[in-house]
Amino acid sequence: MDWQMPIPPMYINIDSMYIGAKLSGRGESKMAVRPTRTHKHFQLDSAKIKRAQKALGAKTETETLERALDSVIAEERRNRVLREANREFFRSGIEIKDVYGVLDK
Repeated sequence: MDWQMPIPPMYINIDSMYIGAKLSGRGESKMAVRPTRTHKHFQLDSAKIKRAQKALGAKTETETLERALDSVIAEERRNRVLREANREFFRSGIEIKDVYGVLDK
């Protein structure tokens, strides 16, 4: 009997997609706006740029600065959402008990 075991399909599917998301409804546009590039002149510490480039895995200095700016903007958005969540949490009237006594110090 000449038969072969079926070979299951094997593949790697790598897809990525950027979706502009709106985290807060305070006057921000709902759609991601195409970034406007302008030519700027800065005097920056080249050692800092090289360290940031390595940390961010960027290929060029421009990419390094873009990623660094994106990181700062994302951090600010996270902080804003977190502050609002904390405000809502405390407005909810929840009672917090300090069972370890660390808040009284």
